[in-house]
Order: sequence, then C-alpha cells, then structure tokens
Amino acid sequence: QSVLQGIILLPLRAICITFILLLAWMSASIATFCQPGGGFLPLKGWRRRMIQTTLSSLTRTAFFVMGFQVKVKGKVASLAEAPIFVAAPHSSFFDAIICALTGMPSIVSRAENLSTPIFGTILRSLQPVAVSRQDPDSRKNTVAEITRRALSKGQWPQVI
Repeated sequence: QSVLQGIILLPLRAICITFILLLAWMSASIATFCQPGGGFLPLKGWRRRMIQTTLSSLTRTAFFVMGFQVKVKGKVASLAEAPIFVAAPHSSFFDAIICALTGMPSIVSRAENLSTPIFGTILRSLQPVAVSRQDPDSRKNTVAEITRRALSKGQWPQVI
C-alpha cells in the first residue's frame, strides 16, 4: 500500500512543486521588471513587499508539499535589531527554509548562480551579495558590501 501511495504522491508533489516554482519565477520577474538602479539600489515599496510576502509564502508552501513542517521557537530578529543574520551551517537547500521564515533577506551567493535559468531570476529578486570566485579581491569586496548594507539604516533588507 505504501508503494502505491508513493506512485501517486510523487508525481503529484513534483507537479505542485513545479507549479510553485513557476509562480515564484513569475513573481520575481514582475518585482524586478524595469527595476530602478538595475539591482544596485534596494527594492522599495510594492516590489519589496511582493518579494517578502509572495516568495516567502511560496517557499513555505513548497517545503510543506515536500513533507517538511517547520515550527519556529522564539522571535525572528528584526532588521533594526540585526542587519546581518547569520545561519550556519549553510550547506544545503534547507537554507531556503530560513530565508522564508525571516522574510526573504538578501543572501550571499556565488555570482554564477545568478545566471541559472529560473533560479537565477528568483535569486536576483533577493538582491544577493554576489561573490565572484575568479576575482582575487572578492572576499574584501564581499565584506565591504555586507558592511555597506548593514550600515544603510534599513534601506537594504537583512543580509543572511
């Protein structure tokens, strides 16, 4: 009986996750369409709210469809309390759960990830700090950018 459930549930989950991923891509595309500053200025107004609410909800829904139920104990630190939010060890796709639960903060990511189909658009909407592994000054530039955003007095979202 459990094999039969798997045969039925796996395709249904795959279809749901694909649909959720396409909705997330569409939301990210709308929020970043004709973006002022071309990604070098923080998203404001409806664009930022759309990313925070829509992508956060869709990410939570995707993890629920995959069978994950996450309970938060305590209170998530606000931008004013913690402009830099540290999550460790960030080594898997579970980092997306943390992003969804904290309101879709900016993240630090490899620059190559921005060019991947679908995921790159979603990632760009989070306005990541892009790290180029080919640039010898990358570590210094990344620290400088994180510091600049942290000291922006709430103009940029939290950095995770």
